[in-house]
Amino acid sequence: MTTFTTDVQHVGLPTSDLDGTIEFYKNVMGFEVAGVFRNGDSRCAFLRYGHITLESWEVEESQMADGAWNHLALDCKDIDAAFENAKALGLDLIDKEVQGIPSFWDNGIRYFNIHGPNKEIIEFCQIV
Repeated sequence: MTTFTTDVQHVGLPTSDLDGTIEFYKNVMGFEVAGVFRNGDSRCAFLRYGHITLESWEVEESQMADGAWNHLALDCKDIDAAFENAKALGLDLIDKEVQGIPSFWDNGIRYFNIHGPNKEIIEFCQIV
C-alpha cells in the first residue's frame, strides 16, 4: 500500500463538544485551525500542528475513555488504484467502494477504510 500513500494525513477524534475541542487544541496545545466544514447536520474541524493534522467531528456522545481515537488516515495520491490494491491484497475492507465527502476542503475528499490487525481503522484519503 505504500506505493499509493505519501504521509500520515490526519488522526480522527470524535467529540461531543467540537467548540471545546477546538479551543483546547488551539489555545492550550498550539494547533492552528486549518478548516471547519459542514458534513450534513454536523461540523468537522481540522486542526494542524506542524505536519500532523487532527480531524475532530461532532457526535452525540463521545467515548471519553482511553482508546477514544477513531482512525489514522494516510494521504493517498490515487484513491482508486489504492482501493483496487487493497482488494487485491485481501485487506479487511470496511467500505465496499470508495466514499466521498464533497463539502471538505475546496473540492471534497475521496476515501475508504480498512481494519488493521487489531481492528483499528485505517483510512486512505485523497483530497480532491
